[in-house]
Amino acid sequence: MASCKQCAIVPEPNEAPTLTASAAPARAVAGLGRPRAPDMKRLTQAPNLAVATLWADMLTHAGIAATVQRMYASSIAGELPPDQALPEVWITDDDELERARTLLHELRHPVHRHWVCRACHERVDGPFEECWNCGAAMPL
Repeated sequence: MASCKQCAIVPEPNEAPTLTASAAPARAVAGLGRPRAPDMKRLTQAPNLAVATLWADMLTHAGIAATVQRMYASSIAGELPPDQALPEVWITDDDELERARTLLHELRHPVHRHWVCRACHERVDGPFEECWNCGAAMPL
């Protein structure tokens, strides 16, 4: 009778292999008997991989686990419709979907401010928090 220590299978002559008691931890590692993880939800499609990665990183830094899917699907854009080959941002916990949508909206639509630098008196327009001319911080 031969046995395999790596996969805990003990073959019997003329019988199908059976799992020994030492295979139980392997079944737990494989995900059997564990509570089901929350479902992932697609948040949005991105125009390219760089933007998708930026959005996923910003969400992750905000405490929302996010991943980029279809990272390299653009290589088959001629075989699929172009909108089916775009990278997508997915979140791991679907309970965070509304919060993720809000954060993504804020990221895609930054507040545009108009302020005058106190140090060099340069007018600064846009979402900048530092003067583009001298580097001074925006006044509060």
